[in-house]
Amino acid sequence: MANQYVKQNDFLIGVDSDGCAFDTMELKHKECFIPCIIHHWGLKGVSKYAREAAEFVNLYSKSRGVNRFPALIEVFKLLQRRPEVVARGVKVEIPESLVKWIEQETKLGNPALIKFLETHDDPVLQKTLQWSADINQTVDRIVGEGVPPFPYVRESMQALQGKADVLVVSATPQAALEKEWANQGLAQLVSAIYGQEMGTKKESLALASLYPANHTLMIGDAPGDYKAAKANNALFFPINPGEEEASWERFYKEAMAKFLNEEFAGEYQQALLDDFDSHLPLDPPWRQID
Repeated sequence: MANQYVKQNDFLIGVDSDGCAFDTMELKHKECFIPCIIHHWGLKGVSKYAREAAEFVNLYSKSRGVNRFPALIEVFKLLQRRPEVVARGVKVEIPESLVKWIEQETKLGNPALIKFLETHDDPVLQKTLQWSADINQTVDRIVGEGVPPFPYVRESMQALQGKADVLVVSATPQAALEKEWANQGLAQLVSAIYGQEMGTKKESLALASLYPANHTLMIGDAPGDYKAAKANNALFFPINPGEEEASWERFYKEAMAKFLNEEFAGEYQQALLDDFDSHLPLDPPWRQID
């Protein structure tokens, strides 16, 4: 937990996991998340469009990397506005109790949902929990132990030893994170691992307050990672979707030294941000109903 965190160096680097350190985003969403969405939420009749919507929300847009619960709501909203879905007569409902729970809860994970359901009888949220639990089981079965980190991730973590504290900051469930990092021999190279049960990425990266100005850097592959960094006055190094290997090589050979030498802020970071922004669109490529 946050009160057990021990600062060891004068610099802190936060690292996202799925799609950033590990090439697991495509695998998890296409083989685990999306089939569970289609099955649990009755979307078999529009499975093609459900898949396209879920891939756009979770992989190929500015909402990439968002927590699974608000992501599900965004998928439903896109499907409601998809002409082909309307033409097939498939009615996609927005589960209002889920929307309300998301607004009230910051630790958006199964443990918080289970606790909420202990005092609230809500069939929709029970269904949501079943869907989310099925995702975790499917990920555990399909992803397993066989996904290595991107090239230069391990080298970067090793090079940072004794120079910067490394914090895994992710919306992935804690148990899955710990398993993935341990299986690849990376857990011992980081100071702590903070999953979705620890709170939002913004809350996890609040540890930046323990470090001097411009001494905290977040490495991420999604706009939400940048927002979490900005909210904590931290710097940001983007892992560009589709160019992950080149991004990590640049961090290892160039950006890491700039950060540790306090030469990262300003024009260098802005050039990285401008390039990152161009990789992810805001609107889907298909026509929507206004």
